Amino acid sequence: MNPSNLNGLGWDSRFAEQAGLHCPPTATVARVVTVDREQLLLLNETGPFRAKLSGKYLHESVSAAELPCVGDWVCVIKSEADQFGQVHGILERKTHLRRKAAGESVKYQMIAANIDFVIIVQSCHYDFNVQRLERYLVMVEDGGARPYILLSKTDLVDPAVLAAQLAEILQAGITAPVFTLSNVTKEGLRELKDVLSPGKTYCFVGSSGVGKSTIINGLVGQEVRETKGVSSTGEGRHTTVRRELIILKNGAMVIDNPGMREFAVLGAEGGIDESYADIVALSSQCRFSDCKHTNEPGCGVLKAVAAGEIDAKHYENFLKLRNEAEHYQMSYTEKRKKDKDFGKFIKSAKKDLEDD
Repeated sequence: MNPSNLNGLGWDSRFAEQAGLHCPPTATVARVVTVDREQLLLLNETGPFRAKLSGKYLHESVSAAELPCVGDWVCVIKSEADQFGQVHGILERKTHLRRKAAGESVKYQMIAANIDFVIIVQSCHYDFNVQRLERYLVMVEDGGARPYILLSKTDLVDPAVLAAQLAEILQAGITAPVFTLSNVTKEGLRELKDVLSPGKTYCFVGSSGVGKSTIINGLVGQEVRETKGVSSTGEGRHTTVRRELIILKNGAMVIDNPGMREFAVLGAEGGIDESYADIVALSSQCRFSDCKHTNEPGCGVLKAVAAGEIDAKHYENFLKLRNEAEHYQMSYTEKRKKDKDFGKFIKSAKKDLEDD
């Protein structure tokens, strides 16, 4: 399905203003549907087309996070005679979803951009974990999108188990809307469809095997994402290997994602404050303004935990995520400084050679 105009792809006056300031005069704009190594699949009001990054743009990009990802709006130049368009830059992101790149490297990995809602999917069967859910919520809040929670595979658990899981989410102080769904009985599919609005972008995230691709196939009404049968444990097998923006019949846009085996938070102080607003609010009762809520006397947070007003696991996860975010942010800042210093050294060396 192609939109009749850019507004159907999420375009607004904010992006229009940026395009007028930053795109080359001969450029048009398009939204990124997929990123496949050095090629992009873009979409505008005339339909999809392929593009590559211009050499100048690649040369001037400092980090991978500055390169286009699914959901980005890009400035592109393409004539009818060209097989590929040339991307000359991206417009400033309204929202983003990112994490620390997997492994030892301290850098951001962009997952998607300009998304309105992130739907965090957890299977009721083996995958349910409130602490991991809180980690996802921090990532979503940090990027400025709004979170939804979707508990899938409800047909694999007893109703009493599902009720206990919903109660655990509430006990942790999580206020994001929660939906439940069975891909087998289709119970809950209508409720999920009803929240997907035309022109809005919804990004699905979660572990491998929780049923994200099957859910998207159900929303589309046909199999557009490959799926595999469940394993002996009742969980699905990983199938999604790349991110892709898909337009539903009602005009809503969805982005599927490969399952995340690990995701550490980098920075994300704002996301932590939003996700743990109950703990942050209690900070005003602490004796010291710089209280770390660990062992300081007169700590309002510790008092609330001792009194059972704040769930102990919720509090422990807050400390863990805060310390992790601070640690990686410090390492990231140091790395950025080294990269900038090295860049200055290279420029200086080139200038000396030219002077000689």
